[in-house]
Amino acid sequence: MWSVSLQLNAEYDHAPWDQLLVDHVIVLPGGNATQVNYDGMMTDRTSLLVYLNGLSTIDRGVFDTWPNNEQLAFLLNAYNAWTVELILTEYPNLESIRDLGFLFLTPWKKKFIPLFGAQVSLDNIEHDMIRGSGLYNEPRIHFAANCAAIGCPGLQAEAYQGRKLNQQLENGTRLFLSDSSRNYYSSGRLFISSLFDWYEEDFEMGWRGTNSVTEFLMLYVDTLNLLPGAREEWREGGLSIRHLKYDWGLNRTP
Repeated sequence: MWSVSLQLNAEYDHAPWDQLLVDHVIVLPGGNATQVNYDGMMTDRTSLLVYLNGLSTIDRGVFDTWPNNEQLAFLLNAYNAWTVELILTEYPNLESIRDLGFLFLTPWKKKFIPLFGAQVSLDNIEHDMIRGSGLYNEPRIHFAANCAAIGCPGLQAEAYQGRKLNQQLENGTRLFLSDSSRNYYSSGRLFISSLFDWYEEDFEMGWRGTNSVTEFLMLYVDTLNLLPGAREEWREGGLSIRHLKYDWGLNRTP
């Protein structure tokens, strides 16, 4: 799974996953959201499994020698690809990823992923390896890790690559924030995704000098499509924030 030309840069070859995304992720009009053609993913499931098996061969010691951007790209791709595989285990007989949980075990807590010599869960990848590692301090991962729900930021139609990860994360953040079905202003209130409520602490850790959700969003005030009056109201502290109900429906094509 290593590309000979890229070995010196310690960059994992995510080309198989990139091709699956190119082939089966549909960008909706406007470019703010995507849908996944799970029927197509099912047809190409062998290719997906070959890619996932390759991820599982990487030794943790080797991984730890990679630059942070390469590590983070690897983990985000692993999270998204394993999420697709989890959906395929019961597709098409499900309406939401939450249908794959039972009793007190959510789909995200299932330890079905062979990675770094252990069986881990999606939660382990997101909350332990990414958020809990103390290595990345990157709130934009919440617009890159896809949970197979309509309310999630769209699964991007390309694999993450360390050499351009910053640009990819920035593009994904701006696409999500500019989606008026997930973030919008109305009658003196700014309605934003529940992601900002669930992961509020990640926006309080000084990324680019921001220490709150509000400060983070102010970096993207142009992207939120606020009218000038609403921008001034927000800057003066008169704009209240509300969180929208999350749509857990499966992000599939019709």
